[in-house]
Amino acid sequence: MTLRRRRFGTARAALALLTAFGALAGAALTGAAPAGAVQRGTRVAPGVVYDEFDIAAAKGTAHAHVLTVDLRERRVRLGLLHPGAVAARAPVSRQAAALGAVAGVNGDFFNISETQHPGVQATGASVGPAIARGRVLKGAVPDGQRFGPPLPPGTSTENVFGVGTDRRARLDRLRLTGSVRTPGGVLPLRGLNQYALPVGSVGAFTAAWGSASRVRATCGTDTDRAAPCSTDTYEVTVRRGRVVAASDTPGGGPVAAGTTVLVGREEGARRLRKFFVGERVTVRHRLVAAASRVPYRFALGGYPVLAGGRPLPGLDDRTSAVRTAVGVADGGRRVVLLALDGAPAYRTGLTVAEVAAVMRELGSVHALSLDGGGSSTLVAREPGAPAVSVRNHPSDGTERPVANGIGVFSTP
Repeated sequence: MTLRRRRFGTARAALALLTAFGALAGAALTGAAPAGAVQRGTRVAPGVVYDEFDIAAAKGTAHAHVLTVDLRERRVRLGLLHPGAVAARAPVSRQAAALGAVAGVNGDFFNISETQHPGVQATGASVGPAIARGRVLKGAVPDGQRFGPPLPPGTSTENVFGVGTDRRARLDRLRLTGSVRTPGGVLPLRGLNQYALPVGSVGAFTAAWGSASRVRATCGTDTDRAAPCSTDTYEVTVRRGRVVAASDTPGGGPVAAGTTVLVGREEGARRLRKFFVGERVTVRHRLVAAASRVPYRFALGGYPVLAGGRPLPGLDDRTSAVRTAVGVADGGRRVVLLALDGAPAYRTGLTVAEVAAVMRELGSVHALSLDGGGSSTLVAREPGAPAVSVRNHPSDGTERPVANGIGVFSTP
């Protein structure tokens, strides 16, 4: 069966298609939508349509809120929603209002708590890479340091959804590469504005990080997020290309423009201890794409669930939850944004395997799972309204502050 609709039809039609492909999700999607659930799509802006419908999933009815974005419409674009700093959080509606978005969903998983490291501040920073308006904001934490469900086989924290300067959406992997160069030699840079650094490495923090403490970056290991914080750390402050300060303990507070703070742990700390005040230091970094040669205008992290029109092997088909996802269709010219409803009647949600099947039936060829649970939020402007409103019911009962999101922007 082939899905031929250019945009969503009725909930009943969507369910019939999902039933046919239920085996792909690892659970049967059966039944019909309740009477009254059928709605026509609502135009939010040129090239942007909002729709909602019920899905009879394996563990109960789920309710989907969906935005379709046609990137062939020159007046519409996608961009990163963020609260102004990597180490910060804000509700999706507030982020959208601040940046003038007409719609959006929540984004990447993030450092939400630090109960396993008493006294250490949770930074609120996201797991994966992030790019906003072509500017690299951060790299990915080690796989073992991520928050969220287990990664599907073959995926990593470097996986992203993004839109290039060619206005095409795509899934990719973005690897941080960089260096710290002094007259005495070159160190590899293994982190950029990350809440967790690889063991034995050096990472950089810039003004984009915000004011949160940098201590969390030296806690845990590459395979165990809950491992103790390192006792072998060092921090060097570089301003306008020269070392101006050093400390045995990572600090906090805003990083001034033109300043880079280098944090090292274990071997990285031992190498930073050789730096001296006044020494020349050049720090370079960039994100290297695994697939695309087109520069990214915007990107954020998540984990793939659909590639080349097929669900990834090993997707969880047992744990149902409220979820958010983004899909790529029509050769990157159309994007599908989905957030499930967290109201009590729908809170059982979908398994990850079911999400892959739903995204496929909505026309996606590739899809990425984003943060879910209480983070799942979809906002969009009502016709004639001056600002966005929350369209789903967040499962916490109110919007959860999150690290970032995907914003939909429209120009007159």
